[in-house]
Amino acid sequence: MLSNITVSPSPHISEPLSTRSVMLDVVIGLAPAMLAAGYYFRLHAVILIATCVISCAAAEYICNLIREKPNSLDDLSAVVTGIILALSLPPGLPVWAAIVGSVFCIVIGKMVFGGLGANIFNPAMVGRTFLTASFGMMMTTWMVPATIDAGMPKISADNKVDTRTQATPLALSKEALKTKEGAEAVNAQLGVAFAGNVGGCLGETSALALLLGGAYLLIKRTISFHIPSAVLLSALIFGTITYLINSQAYVSPIMHLCSGGLLMGAFFIATDPVTAPLTRRGMWVFGIGVGAITMLIRVIGEYPEGVMYSVLLMNAVTPLIDRFFKRIPTGGKANA
Repeated sequence: MLSNITVSPSPHISEPLSTRSVMLDVVIGLAPAMLAAGYYFRLHAVILIATCVISCAAAEYICNLIREKPNSLDDLSAVVTGIILALSLPPGLPVWAAIVGSVFCIVIGKMVFGGLGANIFNPAMVGRTFLTASFGMMMTTWMVPATIDAGMPKISADNKVDTRTQATPLALSKEALKTKEGAEAVNAQLGVAFAGNVGGCLGETSALALLLGGAYLLIKRTISFHIPSAVLLSALIFGTITYLINSQAYVSPIMHLCSGGLLMGAFFIATDPVTAPLTRRGMWVFGIGVGAITMLIRVIGEYPEGVMYSVLLMNAVTPLIDRFFKRIPTGGKANA
């Protein structure tokens, strides 16, 4: 049993890891996606990101006052929630809807459970799901990026958008699935989807920006590779099988990976340490579930995207996963 314990001479120096430092790393990791959103959607991106961050921070501050708890804004978790929510919203969403979603994700998705560390669901995905259920039309109307439509950056005082709309690659893939043809045309958009010059949510259009941010978190060891690898591998395998069955009806697996919120979910949402399993084996199970359910919704369900639903469903079974895959104490299991 002692052979499982590694002993090394002093000095034993470790760098303290605080919640604030972790959240700051996540903000830095999300910076490429925010910059890409600002480049492609200009003023709309700035307004929505600022609105969600301020609303989330204000909602948490007020909740702490009501509960007579110390101010928790210093841990930056509300800022991260606001950024992730904003990046998962359509560019043309009205400001008032973004405020409603931000307040909902903090109050209902986080603070009613007791605050950070006690919530069982990812707060940003709780808010996005609420907005999708309440304002379905606004949440599925996609604007043409400013690099395509020069008039896109214009925004009126009442935040009513007057611009061209564009179907996302996932919406087009759903049409190809229904008609059993046209998947090749969707696959041809892989280049623009990878760069981000296509309609979609603020932070989900540029796969390149999300990969850069995810790589930063992995290099800094803010997240481990287990959940992102499991999510992307399961989605890749699922997408490859369907593509081999009928390449005219099903888009390529690489297109699935670069479209929608799969990369954002794999690196920034499913890896939430509060709502994800504790053990490595549990992380693999969790990630595989997120990727598989996402692809099931994309391929079989009526809705073209499934990341938010898959994350919330797997959040719900995280306690069960932790029950089956328990941590082994240092030195191995105790003798019976």
